[in-house]
Amino acid sequence: MSRIVFLNGSFLPPEEAKVPIMDRGFLFSDGVYEGVGVIDGRLVDNEAHLERLERSLREIRIDNPYSRSEWTRLEQELVRRNGMTEGFLYLQVTRGVAERDFFFPQGVAPTVTMFTQAKAIADTPAARDGIAVVTVPDRRWERRDIKSISLLAQVLAKQEAREKGAQEAWMVEDGYVTEGGSSSAFIVTKAGSIVVRPLSNAILPGITRQSLLRLSREDGIVLEERRFTVEEAYDAAEAFLTSASNFVVPIVSIDGRRIGDGKPGPITKRLRELYLQMAREPAVAAE
Repeated sequence: MSRIVFLNGSFLPPEEAKVPIMDRGFLFSDGVYEGVGVIDGRLVDNEAHLERLERSLREIRIDNPYSRSEWTRLEQELVRRNGMTEGFLYLQVTRGVAERDFFFPQGVAPTVTMFTQAKAIADTPAARDGIAVVTVPDRRWERRDIKSISLLAQVLAKQEAREKGAQEAWMVEDGYVTEGGSSSAFIVTKAGSIVVRPLSNAILPGITRQSLLRLSREDGIVLEERRFTVEEAYDAAEAFLTSASNFVVPIVSIDGRRIGDGKPGPITKRLRELYLQMAREPAVAAE
């Protein structure tokens, strides 16, 4: 089956999907995006992702081109056309095409793109064995709660992590961990409680993070929503990350320092199990 993408109302092969060079996403990173996990052909946490998309669009004053039900229908159709049972769906909305000028253009329609990426999520070496993380300075702008397509700081952070033999970067500001390059950051204390930074303009309100906190409460796991330092992370019993494209992934080392016994811990394993159970519940299927 040949790959199909979505562009401005049409489903077509990627080589036929063209965006003008005057698109403000290309010129200014003037747009927002979302990423939704797909498991068993289902869109995971899709309502929450679309709610966050609506918020991001409002914050940068782009009109939402579709209703929530229309978005869902288009997403489902894209998954169906690509025959994807497991992977990731990416969608992006930019302010549209106009002559290059910093001011908002008038009467311009947003540019909407979507594509899928087939990949394993439910069973991966990273989930089984854990990953390494390195810490880097957080050099991003002040509105990190908006899911902006401007990701240069994250690209540089994640490239630095790769060059140091790690799979993710944890960004640090004033000695405290903010979040990962493309994930939310968690530690587990030796007392068995989960620690995660509270929501603010300093971090993205992760959708997988949101669901995991709910599942943790329902399972009776103690939660601490507070900032934590790099030194506290080094000394944690466990550490893990969450994201829409990976769900819950154990972290077994930070800056080359072993976390716990250097293996995925029991609380992280339990949380991944709970999230996978939720993700597989019959909900939004690509029919």
